[in-house]
Amino acid sequence: MTITAYLAGPDLFLPGAVEHAARKVAICARFGIAGRPPLNEEAVREPGMSDDDFAHSIFRKDVRMMTGCDIVIANLTPFRGPSADSGTLVEIGWFLGQGRKIFAYSNSARTYAERCRVQAAAIPDPIPGLMVEGLGMPDNLMIPGAVQQQGGIPMVIPEDGRDRAFDSLEIFELCVARVAKALGLKEQA
Repeated sequence: MTITAYLAGPDLFLPGAVEHAARKVAICARFGIAGRPPLNEEAVREPGMSDDDFAHSIFRKDVRMMTGCDIVIANLTPFRGPSADSGTLVEIGWFLGQGRKIFAYSNSARTYAERCRVQAAAIPDPIPGLMVEGLGMPDNLMIPGAVQQQGGIPMVIPEDGRDRAFDSLEIFELCVARVAKALGLKEQA
């Protein structure tokens, strides 16, 4: 039986998103996993469809895709701020609520607290003195907590302390290898 993985993350916003997704799907296939990226090129906007109706049609399409997947492999690289993409976090919450396995990676080697300090220096918090969890986690503790609980392995981050480019697939590939091992799958020749 082939394991299907919903490939969550803000990658769909990248220039060349279709080609990037194809590379991710190929990496998954090497490990016997069918990767399913939630691209929106198949979303059809009917003439006269409002933005709200179109957005809801994309949401429903993504939920149908998630329903058809066994696991999620999520890109939790910080996106437009110090934390992961909010839409991706909703998707992780959906998998958590369904009791399905959650796996994730980030191309950032810095802790959440470090990234929050940088952000607060550039854009001050609305209330001075707001606390940030200083627990050495790669994101808000609920995010790696959900990943660890539902997948059984920690979020995969760069082990050498160096951030990778947002679109780098090096850490994704390492994550997929660890997912395959956790699921008893082997890399295929």
